[in-house]
Amino acid sequence: MLFNSHVFIFAFLPLALGGAWAARRFAGSRAATAWALLASLVFYGWWNPVYLPLLLASIACNFALGRAVAARRGHHKPWLVGGIVVNLAALGGFKYAGFLVGNVDAALGLGWTVPHVVLPLAISFFTFQQIAYLVDVGRGAEAERDPLTYAVFVAFFPQLIAGPIVQGTEMLPQLRSPDAFTFRASDVAVGVSLFLCGLFEKVVLADGVAVYANPVFEAAARGVPMTLFESWGGALAYTYQVYFDFAGYSTMAVGLGRLCGLRLPANFDTPYQATSIIDFWRRWHMTLSRFLKTYLYFPLGGSRVSRPRVYLNLMITMVLGGFWHGAGWGFVVWGALHGVFLCANVLWRRWRARRFPAAPVGRAEVLAGWGLTFALVVLARVYFRADSLAAAHGLLAGAFGAHGAVLDERLAGLLGGVLPGVTFSGVHAGYFNLYGVPWLVALSLVCWFAPGPLELFQRYGAALGPEGGEFRRERRWAPSWAPTGRWALAIAVAGFVAITFMARVTEFIYYQF
Repeated sequence: MLFNSHVFIFAFLPLALGGAWAARRFAGSRAATAWALLASLVFYGWWNPVYLPLLLASIACNFALGRAVAARRGHHKPWLVGGIVVNLAALGGFKYAGFLVGNVDAALGLGWTVPHVVLPLAISFFTFQQIAYLVDVGRGAEAERDPLTYAVFVAFFPQLIAGPIVQGTEMLPQLRSPDAFTFRASDVAVGVSLFLCGLFEKVVLADGVAVYANPVFEAAARGVPMTLFESWGGALAYTYQVYFDFAGYSTMAVGLGRLCGLRLPANFDTPYQATSIIDFWRRWHMTLSRFLKTYLYFPLGGSRVSRPRVYLNLMITMVLGGFWHGAGWGFVVWGALHGVFLCANVLWRRWRARRFPAAPVGRAEVLAGWGLTFALVVLARVYFRADSLAAAHGLLAGAFGAHGAVLDERLAGLLGGVLPGVTFSGVHAGYFNLYGVPWLVALSLVCWFAPGPLELFQRYGAALGPEGGEFRRERRWAPSWAPTGRWALAIAVAGFVAITFMARVTEFIYYQF
């Protein structure tokens, strides 16, 4: 079931929320928790009920493992390691077995085959979430004693499918609190407003620009040579598509959590305003970055080891982070590129601190860092989206002029005098529709300068921060949402426009991971 579907908005959500509120009011917290679990299982099973037993088995297994780890303090490592292995084996079996066997077979010609298996929805997310829970218990956190509360912690429908990847230390206490699943007008006002903002981001902005990205990548997959303008147009369009797609999902998830009286951690914080790759990864998929840092990079030694080891740790972390997104070489290359970018960023900071120890960061340096960061993110996105490495390489070759610069012949009179090296022809004009240019300009302004939805609501504590406390983003000027008629009208208009755009329901990009 999709957040941006009519059945979710007009049937499932009213029943799920109304049932939870009523159960909390008339039957107590445990009944409300049970209703939330039932609703979450219906939400998950709507896609494919065949995998409901897998989700339930994963929950039961990890609950028992958490109790076993907690009961054996000082002697818990075999249980912890065993739990991590079991979780990774399940994830690997469903998500990576076909990819790995296929590549071994292609290299050695062994004739191996693996039956095609539909990837269970959200397996990457609930696997990582439960690994984090087990590790935290092994480090001394309290293990959850109530299986019902633990089950909702894992299966809670606002964050089950595509995050945020929540930690037990930030969510389990909330699920036990009197605020959980309690009706409050303030929570409803904030939650509905956030949900409608996210819905607008997804169905109007992300899906609106997708029609300009898809033809370019589909043509590249067929081996069509892409010209410079087509390549950059398609790459930018997808860069904005994935931005607003994930921003929309993340905003809706926080809003749904707030409707239930719970505060989810922020997962998206205007990442295209980042002034370095390090800053980018503090803003993009923030809970995945937190997971990779806390449970992979730090255990590898983090930055407390020799310099070569630091760079190796960064590369390992980012390659595995890319591989987490999907079983394909494109994701591996995307992760490796970001690893290289991070290593270069660390090298630059060390060189600058040594060469100019007292020099403040000037405006020109900030602008240069922002421009370079954005350009690198756009180029790496090609591997994230392309159907194959060959398609990605073809599109990148076009982006650097390998197939010329061609524009629609109708623009010759307007631009011929200022673009002397450009060929004006109708040959390639169809793959990136020039009507997409105003979209790219408008979305660029939004991504580069506008505050994110969570910033508008931060006065009301809309989300948790990535390192605890409330989410905060300080800037010189940003509007602040308030429960007033003007804001209600603005949100209502955005919601109405979004719902009218829901004639064709599309999946969120991160649903496939």
